[in-house]
Amino acid sequence: MTVRSSKVGYGPVVCRLALCGVLGGLLAAASALPLVGGAGITANKVTRTFIDLPPGPREDPLPERTVLLDRNGKQFAQFYTENRKIVKLDQVAPVMREAIVAIEDSRFYEHAGLDIKGTVRALITNTQAGGVRQGGSSLTQQLVKNILIENAETEAERDRAREPSIRRKVSELRYALAMERKYSKAEILERYLNIAYFGAGAFGVEAAAQRFFSVPASRLSLQQAATLAGAVRTPYATDPSLGGQRRHRLRERRDIVLDRMAQLGTIPAAQAEAVKRRPLDIHLRPEPGGCGGSRYSYFCLYVHRELLNNPVFGHSRAERERRLARGGIVLRTSLDPTAQRAAQRAISSRVSPKDTEVAAEAMVEPGTGRIRAMAASKRYGRNAGNLKNGPSTTYNLPADVTHGGGQGFQAGSTFKVFTLATALKQGWRFDDGFMTPGRFVPAGGYVDCRGHRVNDPNAEIFNASGEGRGGPQSISTGTWKSVNIFYMMLERRVGLCQVVKTAKALGVARADGTPLREVPTFTLGVNEMDPVTVAAAFAAFGARGRYCRPMAIVDIVEREGTRVAVPPSCGQAIERGVADAVNHILSGVFTKGTMTGQGIGRDAAGKTGTNNGYTSAWFAGYTPDLAAAVSLGDIRGSYRYPLRDVTIGDEYYGQVQGASLPGPIWVSSMSGALRDVSPSSFHHPDMGRFGGGYTPGLDKLLEAERRAGERRGDEARSGAPRADEAEGTRARRGDRGYRGWKARWKRWRHRHR
Repeated sequence: MTVRSSKVGYGPVVCRLALCGVLGGLLAAASALPLVGGAGITANKVTRTFIDLPPGPREDPLPERTVLLDRNGKQFAQFYTENRKIVKLDQVAPVMREAIVAIEDSRFYEHAGLDIKGTVRALITNTQAGGVRQGGSSLTQQLVKNILIENAETEAERDRAREPSIRRKVSELRYALAMERKYSKAEILERYLNIAYFGAGAFGVEAAAQRFFSVPASRLSLQQAATLAGAVRTPYATDPSLGGQRRHRLRERRDIVLDRMAQLGTIPAAQAEAVKRRPLDIHLRPEPGGCGGSRYSYFCLYVHRELLNNPVFGHSRAERERRLARGGIVLRTSLDPTAQRAAQRAISSRVSPKDTEVAAEAMVEPGTGRIRAMAASKRYGRNAGNLKNGPSTTYNLPADVTHGGGQGFQAGSTFKVFTLATALKQGWRFDDGFMTPGRFVPAGGYVDCRGHRVNDPNAEIFNASGEGRGGPQSISTGTWKSVNIFYMMLERRVGLCQVVKTAKALGVARADGTPLREVPTFTLGVNEMDPVTVAAAFAAFGARGRYCRPMAIVDIVEREGTRVAVPPSCGQAIERGVADAVNHILSGVFTKGTMTGQGIGRDAAGKTGTNNGYTSAWFAGYTPDLAAAVSLGDIRGSYRYPLRDVTIGDEYYGQVQGASLPGPIWVSSMSGALRDVSPSSFHHPDMGRFGGGYTPGLDKLLEAERRAGERRGDEARSGAPRADEAEGTRARRGDRGYRGWKARWKRWRHRHR
């Protein structure tokens, strides 16, 4: 009885007859060589071995590249354990198919998985030698070997798949015969071309064509195809990336392929000779993998860590690691190249990569949580060779430790917004306030969310101006001027735990992953934060209280072409009306507060952050369309190296405040990022609910400030010196005396060096 196979691609071959031919050849070899029996292969065993065939080897998906695209569909990074892109056979140039068959298995279309002549010849030689000394593997056998190596999960399994033993060759042959039953010749060749290693880090013919010649496999020429076909047998010995000697060997192999093609009549002999006279003409195209070679390294690193950490992408860490290692997926991310370039330009124009002070910025879209940009003043990667632009970093500076970041910097007065939102939620009005002292000790009234009293009678709080004066402040003026003592007292009145709950509802968590410090100075920003987390929290106010978890991956295209969208993870964290009221007050920071005169020409709100002792500085702000947070601190340690008497980007600063450097970076980056975006407006607050209020003595104070402002205007017009310079400006210009002389000398030296 015979059974015809519809799978084989070389005509109506009778499977049983083909197998009989295989068995006949092997039995003839067995009878001719008593030593074969000594190796454990008798005629009876041969018969049983090759009649009772196993199913084909397990074929796991081959590792491929995982590609990252920006929001416009342009690739900016890729991950891979093996640089491979799987293609169909009709996407491989015919000359490439002919070249690989000619040199590796010229009778490929004539046998059923075993080249009898070659195998018997190798079997005799190897048996006499007591081990494998000569190859005779068909393309199908080579495919099986590669599959078994790919399937290996340990080094021991890989060694067994490569071991030079007759037992392994017999097992390989059985699998090859099974695969010939399962697949057509075209399918086998396609699988072989996609799994084979060609050298220079290129797995599969498509990656090899791109790596060696910068062309797709479909456009390979005869010379190029012969070169790649010649590389397959000894890809390490002919690796062109390892120097001239290896390239010389590769050229020799190319010429052998050309001669073999001419011998088989695949190409004319004259054509083979003509091509042999040509140089290899290899120009290796870089195929960077990982985030170090990406244009947007910090964003790339965030995506990579998100894939490993987020349960959305796999139930367990091990499953997510396997998925990333296998690759073959395309990730469309939320990265906006316009916003990214704007953020990077704004930072690079003010902070040098050589500076020990580092600036970092993250931009997040309100209402979705999509991260639009992540930038920093230092290059990401390991230090090697030339450090002309200063040392790089392996920390993801704009992100938290979960996404590759470090411990972050104290967020300073940006945290006052959480106390402000809590107060408005509890019924405070814009002009509600109280008298504040010149100094304050948090000696009582602070209770954390576990019900523990966390008072600190040893602490002494002063206002940032250092003037030591108290006076009346409302929640509006106290926010605009960023009055520390007012906010410490307000936090005590609304409840420390309530402020902490507001912050947590807006996604606030420490950058280092440890629990938030629920202490009286919580409202002054004693917790170390990262720009992504802060930007996402402020974005919620721009979205009228809707907080969305920061996200970088928008959708995933699986290797089989299935597209899976990754929806935003959002919830209403703050009542809309309360968010509108917060926006109203924080808008005044640009018109009446610490950022006066630094607007972006559209509705915007924000908060400066300057830490005690100038250990770090921040600005976080937003529009209805985009939010951003900028941090600045010394990478060597913010407490040991505060931002006082420093030169950053060739500019001297007596001390760095939120409005003196992070603020201008924010303004410049947001202006560029929103250049082509139509302005949106904040919702007007409910004045019936939040308008009015009363603060004892506030009217007289505001009137006095109004008159002082008029005097300053008169002095400016007349050229008279101003009597009340802001501290940061005064420090930059230099005080009188030795300190001022020193400051002026430093500025002159840096301008003329």
